[in-house]
Amino acid sequence: MAQDQDASREQVSCEQVKVYRVWDRPTRLFHWINVSCVMALIFIGAIMLFKGELGISGLEAKVKLKELHVVVGYLFAVNLVVRLVWGCIGSNSARLSKMLPNFSAVLAYKAKLKQGASPQYLHHNPVGNLAVFAMMVLLVTIMFTGLIRAGTDIYYPPLGGLVSDYIAANGVDGASLKPYDETGVDNQKVAQIKPFKSLAGEVHVYSVYLLILIILVHIAGVIVAEIKHQPGLVSAMISGKKRLNRPPED
Repeated sequence: MAQDQDASREQVSCEQVKVYRVWDRPTRLFHWINVSCVMALIFIGAIMLFKGELGISGLEAKVKLKELHVVVGYLFAVNLVVRLVWGCIGSNSARLSKMLPNFSAVLAYKAKLKQGASPQYLHHNPVGNLAVFAMMVLLVTIMFTGLIRAGTDIYYPPLGGLVSDYIAANGVDGASLKPYDETGVDNQKVAQIKPFKSLAGEVHVYSVYLLILIILVHIAGVIVAEIKHQPGLVSAMISGKKRLNRPPED
């Protein structure tokens, strides 16, 4: 009799589980391409910052590292731009409006957790949404400042041509300038753009540091939520499906 009751409970529990489609394919592709690009850029950036300690020296090595960082950065930028466009024209789950923070929802979510409940969501929970919004802002900031440094450091598009033409000395073709080489440059014009270049570099680096911190917090939050509150968060970003045993809060 007890076995029959247990089986009945299992059947009811299974019947309560509902599969929802969420995170369309473009959104999932962006996520994993972005993860790969960010990891690669952080790795290359770390080598650039600590190249002396790693025994890497010489101007050629410095330029090659910068070029590799920029090329991967282009893939990162294209992927991000496509995601932003898709966030305006794509499916409901992909919309950028879903990322906007809702502080009243955060308070309500925390209150439910304190009560011992495990509220479930189709999209990010309110706290996770704060992290996603912050990461998206930082990614856009990193993209723009990275493009500025690509143009001012090694004269790469989209700003490289304008920069090299501007700082070239009279009678010198801007296209002939070489990165980190003062030959043919107007030092006065270089000094004029230096504060702007330095600011972009500082914002770029500290935005990356902050992004790394938020990523670590986000990963920790996902692990806790996966174990304690809502299993299937990671698998949903692979399959595009979530299995919930109660109606979603969103």
